[in-house]
Order: sequence, then C-alpha cells, then structure tokens
Amino acid sequence: MQERQVATIPGVPVLVFTVLGLAGAIWWIAAAALRDEHPGVIVGSIFTTLILFVLMVRGFFMVQPNTAAVLQLFGKFIGVDRHAGLRWSNPFYSRKPVSLRVRNFESGKLKVNDIEGSPIEIASVVVWQVHDSAEAVFNVDNYENFVHVQSEAALRQMATSYPYDLHDDHKASLRSHSKEVNERLKEEIEERLERAGVTVLEARVSHLAYAPEIAQAMLQRQQAAAIIAARTRIVEGAVSMVHMALEQLAEKGVVRLDEERKAAMVSNLLVVLCGERGTQPIVNTGSLYT
Repeated sequence: MQERQVATIPGVPVLVFTVLGLAGAIWWIAAAALRDEHPGVIVGSIFTTLILFVLMVRGFFMVQPNTAAVLQLFGKFIGVDRHAGLRWSNPFYSRKPVSLRVRNFESGKLKVNDIEGSPIEIASVVVWQVHDSAEAVFNVDNYENFVHVQSEAALRQMATSYPYDLHDDHKASLRSHSKEVNERLKEEIEERLERAGVTVLEARVSHLAYAPEIAQAMLQRQQAAAIIAARTRIVEGAVSMVHMALEQLAEKGVVRLDEERKAAMVSNLLVVLCGERGTQPIVNTGSLYT
C-alpha cells in the first residue's frame, strides 16, 4: 500500500456554483407556487433540491497546510490529496486527515541492563514525520502508538548493546560515545518504523544514569578509577622528573653519587613529588655521608 495522488476539484468554484444553484432552485419553486403548479411537482422539486444540496455539501472537505487527506470509497483506497485549502470530491468518499508535520516523542525513563548486566535508566527523544500517509493509515492500526512502542523497543535493544562506561574490552560506551550511540538508535528506530511510512529525522538519548540501587556503588567505582588514573599520571611525572634531575647532575658534574645515595635521593624525591601534602624539609648541616 503506497501513497498516490488523486485529483480533486477546488472547493471555492464549486461552492459558488452550489449557492447559485440553490438560489435558482428556490426561485423556481417559489415561481411554481405562484403559478399554482401541481403540489406533487413542488414537493418533488423541494425533495430533489434538498438531496442535491446535501450531496454537494457532503463533497466539501478542508485540507490544512502540511496535511494529507486519505480518500476511500466504500473501504477501497482511492488516493491522497495534499492540496491545502477547500476541496471538493465525490460525496461518497470517506476522508481521513493525516498530519505531515514534524513531531517529537520523548520516551519515559526505561530501566534496562547494559551489555555487562548493570541496571541503568535511559530515555530518548525521537523527532519523526509521516512521509507516506497511505502506509501510515493502512499498514498499521495506529501509527502514533506504533511510533511510541517501537521507539521504546529500539531504545531497549540499543542500550543492551553497549556498556554504560568505557572499559578496555569495549570500543564504545553509552556515556562516552553519544554520537555513535545516537546514530545506532536512529538506525534501530528507522528499521522498525519503515513499514509505517514514517521517517526518523533525529533520535538521541535524553537521560542516562545508573539505576538507584547501584548508583552509589558505581559512583565509588568511578571515583576509584579517577584516583588511580590521577595517581598514575603523578607517578609517571615524578619518575620523569627524578630521571631528569639525575641526568642533569651527572651531566653538569655538580655532585657524584654512588648507587646507595642515588637510591636515597630517588626515594626522597618521589616522596616529595608524590605526596598529597607539602613535605617538611630537613637540612643536612654535615657532610653528604654523615
């Protein structure tokens, strides 16, 4: 079932014709009454005029801007009219308006497990638009509800394919690779909504957090990882500085140190450079070895 255009008539000229025809019929009936025509002729004329007027009025319908009217005749699909304004068609057509405007949908906070089995809360915003009104009306029962249900199903499917945080054994995560995650989410939703004549313009994650029951534990884990990363950087910098100090002392001949004194100097420098608090220096007033 695909959309196809159907020819309808502009409504304004038909409206003018209907008003003039109604006025002429009323004038003829009044003139017949004045001429003392047979009552059956007058009654028949009135009845015929009412039937024709009702049929003409029933053929009018309004199409709003960026809206399509799906036309059916006794259950058979006739076509779609996208011409905005007052239109007129077969009075026996049934018409169903379908909005072609851009709409958005925000899912609720869904509780799912990521690829590592950790419970998380996730929500998304989907921007969508109907591109084929015939498919939207006839291929699914309720296309708006279909968009909502399938978007949430796609979000669940996508969330189980990534970890919450990035680890060594994963190339992407929900928290750190938002662009890749949003593209994957859009592809998942588009695949599910294709049969409903709907185009997904944008899909993105709007909420992401650990589930409340593990949020505190995951926060401690993140803090520990941050502390380890900071300590690693500090130690790397301290070792580099000690190595540079020893090289420059040896190169410029400032002092000659044996291995034992080098080890002591390295230990003292590392304590100073890696300590969290400022150290209290002890000044050696004797020789280097006493």
